Amino acid sequence: MYWGGDVRSKVSASGCRHVLTAGVSAGAARGSSASAGWRAGVVVAVSYKTARAPSATIRAMTDQSITMSLGWVIVYVDDPAAAAEFYVRTFGLTSEFVGPGGTYAQLDTGPTKLAFAAYTLGGDNFPGGVRRAGADGPPPNVEVVLVHEDVDAAYGIALDAGCASLAAPDDKPHGQRVAFVRDPFGTLLELATPL
Repeated sequence: MYWGGDVRSKVSASGCRHVLTAGVSAGAARGSSASAGWRAGVVVAVSYKTARAPSATIRAMTDQSITMSLGWVIVYVDDPAAAAEFYVRTFGLTSEFVGPGGTYAQLDTGPTKLAFAAYTLGGDNFPGGVRRAGADGPPPNVEVVLVHEDVDAAYGIALDAGCASLAAPDDKPHGQRVAFVRDPFGTLLELATPL
């Protein structure tokens, strides 16, 4: 099967004709070892020593890999400083800093930071910015989870502080107790016991 693009072929010492599409390195086309540059591309091999076999398509493996870590969860809001202060006051989190002009605020939540950024920063970062979270309808597609042994107490505190209830505390089949609220800034917040 051929999807188009630059095609080159080579007959190997074993008598197989190798058809390479663009994306396979020149080193691979010269018969170098796989570690010398087989990169993303499509390789099709057809043997001329035996009866024609059904064709096969194999994606070449890349020798590049990285392991990333989660550094920040950034929630876009109208007033980042007010959102950070709400989380400090309501849930006992620690403020790390508020940026100049108040367009960014970060909490000290361990290796992965919870931060709040102004919607205007989203527009500065890429065209169109981010979709605003609302107080009505289904919450956005991302949730922030805060963990505590007493979810019922955390849920009561969240409601007293102005969060809207989405689901009262409930025991899940995997043994965790969870509740869901929407914070005053429109963010979906799960309150959960440790796993």
